[in-house]
Amino acid sequence: MTWSRRASGLNVWLALGTVYVVWGSTYLAIAIAVQTLPPLLYAGLRFMLAGLLLTAWLAFRGVELRVSRRELGGAAVVGILMLCVANGLVVLAERTVPSGVAALIVASIPLCIVIYRMVAGERVGPDLLAGVLLGLGGVAILVVPGGLSGAIDPIGALMLFGATLSWALGTFLSPRLETPRNVLVSTAYQMLAGGVVLIVVALARGELAHLDPATFSLRSLIAFGYLVVFGSLVAFSAYTWLLQNASVSLVSTYAFVNPVVAVVLGALILAEPITPTILLGAAVIVVAVAFIVFRQNAARRAERLAPAAEAAD
Repeated sequence: MTWSRRASGLNVWLALGTVYVVWGSTYLAIAIAVQTLPPLLYAGLRFMLAGLLLTAWLAFRGVELRVSRRELGGAAVVGILMLCVANGLVVLAERTVPSGVAALIVASIPLCIVIYRMVAGERVGPDLLAGVLLGLGGVAILVVPGGLSGAIDPIGALMLFGATLSWALGTFLSPRLETPRNVLVSTAYQMLAGGVVLIVVALARGELAHLDPATFSLRSLIAFGYLVVFGSLVAFSAYTWLLQNASVSLVSTYAFVNPVVAVVLGALILAEPITPTILLGAAVIVVAVAFIVFRQNAARRAERLAPAAEAAD
């Protein structure tokens, strides 16, 4: 293995670790933000501000921002599906659905991606499907006992299922659409597109008419700033880069790890107990992630060795 390949692998795991940790903490940040901020308006401003900051930084670095209409359209489709529809529904749902339940439902994203692949006629091995189901089982063990303490708001649950389907579709389409070659340029346009549409929807819902800055809490404003810088600029940029440099099945494992991060943060910040059930769920999730990674690496090795074997014959 060459040094460049080792560095590439290290970059993949650094980016994946960023998505694991930062997006695991955004459930808490979103829950705090929606306590006093208008949900869709703040979410739209979050992505709009992050997109503008990233665009300005790229322009300062002299990066070419001009793209073709097809590339701009592809970035807009992904941004609207993942940031406007999916994130917007999560923001609305977390006003009534506990964050643990939200994490459980959103964790079905990898399964939805596998279903999209099957619908598209792609070959999906039973071992990969088994790994995804194992991860979902681990998330259920982790979240259900502590999160399902009462009736779930059906409208909020439907919103989360819709968010899951939309995010999975955006993830599935991202490598299949023509988007800007520069990952950060693509990320900037995705965030701008998602932010603009979210703001338009918020205005249509009348959120601006009922806006009262005097009701904004400092906690919510700090959460908003965290979501802009880390949840959007840092983590989403890493996620977009991963979609172009790693397998979708590997990238989607973040949905298994995020609930673990949420549990750890709850223990450190809110003094929530870590029970044997939580440890069991975390162990199952780690096994599922390791299994999926192993299968993906084995598939890549088989693809690389196949041409050499054919040539030898």
